[in-house]
Amino acid sequence: MGLLFYLYLLPSLYLMFKIWKWVDEKRDKECYILDYQCYKPTDDRMVSTDFAGQVIKRTKNLGLNEYKFLLKAIVSSGIGEQTYSPRIMFAGREDNPTLQDGIDEMEEFFEDSIAKILDRSGISPKEIDILVVNISMIAIMPSLSSRIINRYKMRKDIKVFNLTGMGCSASLISVDIVRSVFKTNKNMNAMVVTSESLSPNWYSGNDRSMILANCLFRSGGAVILLSNKRSLERNALFKLKCLVRTHHGARDDSYGCCVQTEDEQGRPGFHLGKNLPKAATRAFVDNLRVISPMILPIRELLRYALVTFVRKMSNNTPKGEKKAGVNFRTGVDHFCIHTGGKAVIDGIGFSLDLTEYDLEPARMTLHRFGNTSAASLWYVLAYMEAKKRLKKGDRVLMISFGAGFKCNSCVWEVVRDLDGNVGNVWKDIIDSYPPQSLANPYLEKYGWIQNEDISTFKVPENYLN
Repeated sequence: MGLLFYLYLLPSLYLMFKIWKWVDEKRDKECYILDYQCYKPTDDRMVSTDFAGQVIKRTKNLGLNEYKFLLKAIVSSGIGEQTYSPRIMFAGREDNPTLQDGIDEMEEFFEDSIAKILDRSGISPKEIDILVVNISMIAIMPSLSSRIINRYKMRKDIKVFNLTGMGCSASLISVDIVRSVFKTNKNMNAMVVTSESLSPNWYSGNDRSMILANCLFRSGGAVILLSNKRSLERNALFKLKCLVRTHHGARDDSYGCCVQTEDEQGRPGFHLGKNLPKAATRAFVDNLRVISPMILPIRELLRYALVTFVRKMSNNTPKGEKKAGVNFRTGVDHFCIHTGGKAVIDGIGFSLDLTEYDLEPARMTLHRFGNTSAASLWYVLAYMEAKKRLKKGDRVLMISFGAGFKCNSCVWEVVRDLDGNVGNVWKDIIDSYPPQSLANPYLEKYGWIQNEDISTFKVPENYLN
């Protein structure tokens, strides 16, 4: 009888040991955000209506139709008067940038944000095991990641990744790289540095598909500190639950809808094609198909499957319906949407049937900071934190789009109640948001352009002054 007892006991103990070991090892593969720092340029780089008008006036290749197009784009963009531009714009040299202009723009961001996050976290540069830098539109040698390593004297065995050309969705690609390294390495710290170099990339021509980028993109950046160390788990802000990347680069129309190129006169710029919304929708839908089962409760998936089945059987599928049909609020508490433009935010809001409360962080970020490319998600997240919306256990869905064409998304779980850390870029201004109106003054000041005749139009001397 005693022998039989041990014959049953030993396998049970072994099974319990294997389960404990699996759970224990899984904790070493978690990906935590310890801290993040969004970049706030100095006030002398702020783009007011008057300054934007001066820049437009000195762009000599524009005609009346282009002025009208720009006015319409700016007025409907959702961008306010407190966004930031590179210093080259204020020097009036956007038509002839140098390599050093792009480097200086990035180093100003590095000096500010990397220094702040290291000082606040108490983590030494030599404790950083992984460095991922994503700046899409500038490539130099030595790389920007090497400049950071040299500036902060990081370790010689640091794992380094320097990404270019990845577009607005690059910060989640960087997080995915960190997550992959964390899966096979214990007790590591990682730093993700994300921004965009605008200095060398101003478009001075009159192609409307390329002018639009000048209206939307603004200076910004973010530094994110991540770890899989158990000892730092209680100090973490967020824990990564899942991450899904979708790439439609094999489709020619998706590949070409968002591309850096030259116009007919050989002037370089960033082309945004008319088929961009369609390409983004396709990538978004494919991405949702994968991530939905990971984040939604079974009851919601079953409800959606039942409704879809009944509609098919009754041949009652709504024509033109572009909504997801799934209630994402059953698995997600907050929506962190890339600020690619007002149309992007509106489109995602409609597709996911979100409320204005859900869209407020993205709208306010677009208004205050503009489209800061891959860094924009972190400004949106900081807004939620500054508004004290993020409570322990909440889930945050991040959604980003980028050239290629890509749609990347992930879900973070809030590890502890967040009340807006000392480095939050919104901390001193959050009480003034949301403002009573998001309307900018461009139409009021320059609306007279709409009534001009192309055959008699001439830019007045006091125009845009």
